[in-house]
Amino acid sequence: MIATSIFTRAKVGLLAGALGIALSACGAINTIPTLEEQAKSTWGEVQNQYQRRADLIPNLVETVKGYAAQEREVLTQVTEARARATQVRVDASTVTDPQKFKEFQDAQNQLSGALSRLLVTVERYPDLKSNANFLALQSQLEGTENRIAVARRDYIEAVRAYNTELRTIPGRWIASILYPGAKPMEVFTAPAGSERPPNVKF
Repeated sequence: MIATSIFTRAKVGLLAGALGIALSACGAINTIPTLEEQAKSTWGEVQNQYQRRADLIPNLVETVKGYAAQEREVLTQVTEARARATQVRVDASTVTDPQKFKEFQDAQNQLSGALSRLLVTVERYPDLKSNANFLALQSQLEGTENRIAVARRDYIEAVRAYNTELRTIPGRWIASILYPGAKPMEVFTAPAGSERPPNVKF
């Protein structure tokens, strides 16, 4: 009777241990797709903020044009850079392609540079600098740039976690067996010259 009781307890203990190991393994197995979905979600927010910036630019260009039509070259550069930036698309399924990701980043960097040049020219037009429409657009643009920075930071962190899981054990083993198509995702890099602060005055 006592032997049966001990045997039953041992059996229950073994079953509980096996169940615990199985649940732990399920958690490990699900880590890669979970981190991948999180990275894709944060990438969606990056695109959302870049789109918000692109949507503000036509109004900004029209407002500046009303006061500084002679700045046609700068206005054209901004409009063309916006067109290029909105044409280059990198969706969540292609953030593993270094070339497409670089094209997207380069287009956004060109747009940032064109916007900086536009805002520098505004210094020459005191009436424009104090215009209520321009001030509102400038405020929205500054807020959007901050949101872009936060969204990029969150994306970089999500990709770091995902890429680390793909390169470390046991994630590396699990990926090779269960998710052979899982590839590291690209992250943003600072453009050349970004170590120098931009010469932009409002």
